[in-house]
Amino acid sequence: MFRLAERREKGKELRQTVVDTLNELMAKDDRIIALDADLGGASNFLKFKETHPDNFIDVGISEANMVGVAAGLSLTGYTPFIHTFAPFVARRALDQLFVSGAYSKNTINIFGSDPGFAAGFNGGTHTSYEDVGTLRTIPDIVICDAADETQMRWIIKAFSEVKGIHYVRGNRKSVRAVYKPGSEFELGKGNVVRHGSDYLIVAAGQLVSEALDVADRFEEHGLTADVIDMFTIKPLDSALLLKRMAHKKAVITIENHSVIGGLGSAVAEVMAENQIPIPLKRIGCMDRFGQVGTPDFLQEEYGLTTGKIYSQLEPFLKKINGHRDLDLIAVKHIKN
Repeated sequence: MFRLAERREKGKELRQTVVDTLNELMAKDDRIIALDADLGGASNFLKFKETHPDNFIDVGISEANMVGVAAGLSLTGYTPFIHTFAPFVARRALDQLFVSGAYSKNTINIFGSDPGFAAGFNGGTHTSYEDVGTLRTIPDIVICDAADETQMRWIIKAFSEVKGIHYVRGNRKSVRAVYKPGSEFELGKGNVVRHGSDYLIVAAGQLVSEALDVADRFEEHGLTADVIDMFTIKPLDSALLLKRMAHKKAVITIENHSVIGGLGSAVAEVMAENQIPIPLKRIGCMDRFGQVGTPDFLQEEYGLTTGKIYSQLEPFLKKINGHRDLDLIAVKHIKN
């Protein structure tokens, strides 16, 4: 059972949430091993040297080797959690993850940090707008996108309890709260975090907050939307999507990822295969590389702030409804 936060303010950094949660798990189970590839300062994994030095391995700048070491640990009965930046998992170590991890039926839990615009000053080489699209092709993998601190904590605990390849992407830094502490979730099940009748908005990760803000703007202008936090992108909660699509005018997906291969593509597949005859608008990175900048600048540059998302939706609404919905918006602005 989940409960929504009363105020969507920033809290603890997600990297610290991961470390704190793993420390709790290690205290109860010495089979939990944390690995990093010379990014222990960035991830805060170096703190394990103080709290659980026998449960931490820094493999150096060698992500592919880290995946191989994790696979070996899995074979010998350990439960490895590895961290690196999202593109270094989805691109640099993909073969090892596929063969030594998934194909060999090992268990590897992965924290891929700073996806999309969260890469900030690390620039285009460290930016991943494709990690979900790449990793979705691995059979049986579980892919999550953490909306906030509370959900990240729950995901790490859930990963520790099941076998297989599990990937969670998330900002290393603080993000706005969506859920109250103590909320519970279910892998493979989406959460309806806002109810409405006109549109269906499906979001994941850090942009669930923006999706809720967009829904607020809809309501200001007499429009309503369901908002689903699809925090598990694979396996996708197709049953929930089909149920909430009923009687909607359109579906909108919002993600800190390319519109190719990620959440928007997964939703489009469900709609196509089930012949859902309503429009779909995918909001995300429009087939571009990353670049250097502050995360706030990059979020604006890639059209993923609340204002930029809403601007992209205006012509979409006009196309669906003629001028009816847009006229409601215009009248509201004039009155204000």
